[in-house]
Amino acid sequence: MFDLLTLQQYWWFLVSVIGALFVFMTFVQGGQTLLYTLGQTEDERDLLVNSLGRKWELSFTMLVMFGGALFAAFPLFYAVSFGGAYYVWMAILFCFIIQAVAYEYRKKPDNLYGERFYEIFLYINGSLGIFLIGVALGTLFTGGNFVVNDLHLSHWTVQSYGLEALLNPFNVVFGLMLVFLARVQGALYFFNNVAENSITSRIKKVVLTNFILFLVLFLFVVGYILFANGYRYDPSTGVVSVERMKFLHSFMDMPVLLAALLAGVASLLYGVYIGIVKQARKAIWFTGIGTIVTVTVVMLILGWDNSVYYPSLADLQSSLTIVNSSGSHYTLSVMSVVSLLVPVVLLYIFFVWRSMDKTQMTIDEVKSDSHHY
Repeated sequence: MFDLLTLQQYWWFLVSVIGALFVFMTFVQGGQTLLYTLGQTEDERDLLVNSLGRKWELSFTMLVMFGGALFAAFPLFYAVSFGGAYYVWMAILFCFIIQAVAYEYRKKPDNLYGERFYEIFLYINGSLGIFLIGVALGTLFTGGNFVVNDLHLSHWTVQSYGLEALLNPFNVVFGLMLVFLARVQGALYFFNNVAENSITSRIKKVVLTNFILFLVLFLFVVGYILFANGYRYDPSTGVVSVERMKFLHSFMDMPVLLAALLAGVASLLYGVYIGIVKQARKAIWFTGIGTIVTVTVVMLILGWDNSVYYPSLADLQSSLTIVNSSGSHYTLSVMSVVSLLVPVVLLYIFFVWRSMDKTQMTIDEVKSDSHHY
């Protein structure tokens, strides 16, 4: 039988991996923002939409798993963030609802609003939706305006209910970083999945432009994380205090995570390089693995090494850690058995993906499919 701290660390690891997989899957949203950049004709845009349409439900599955794992393992965070910063989360939910509507109705017979109307929905989901998710994730570093009492009841202390996060430059940069990363991944995915030279010939410029923008933002985020103040809790008393360069110290305490971070970044850079220079179809897999490893490491340093993963700007001692926000020992133990099903879901996604991507898609294939998006 594992002790409570081990279970809390295990579940934070699981949440981190699932969150990283979701960030990788946002190539769907990134691709949605490129429909009119890479697709110059209706047939080309139909091909791009249908290429993404085969994957959007998988990305939604990862988002649901991420939220479900957080709710199950760390219910206090779910209550504080989703219950307090609900304007941001409702906006994110709206952006994902219109994505489903767009894929469902874009090619419906007698479409009253026209295809362009639903393509705007897809663009909103791919840009605003991912930006807001990035802003929400950024608050794990910068904090939220909440107070938690001794009964674990919480309330938000400002009337903007999460929208104030948009005033923090780090949160905004974090959101924009995810948007440009998603666009890079989306372009490389099209290079892997689409067999139309008229489209693939435009991808190199798109990848290069968006990667440069992503890299600038990424360096800012990494610099902030390493050198800005962080928060540490005392494992014996639970008292939270400010620590200068907390996350740099965490990497020094856990050199394995530092090595993993460097490996993830290297894989991401290599994938972009072979995508631009060699136009290799497999580039998406290197950038994907790099993204998953990098995001997992960033999430882990938030929860491990006595770190505070959601600071309170209203009352420092209300800040959330994996220790004070998790479920009970019994709950985590039972769910750990259930978590063994996670690899089954991931294997399902892998085999479905492999089945759908045996061959690259063409315009003729989309035209011959009477049920295309």
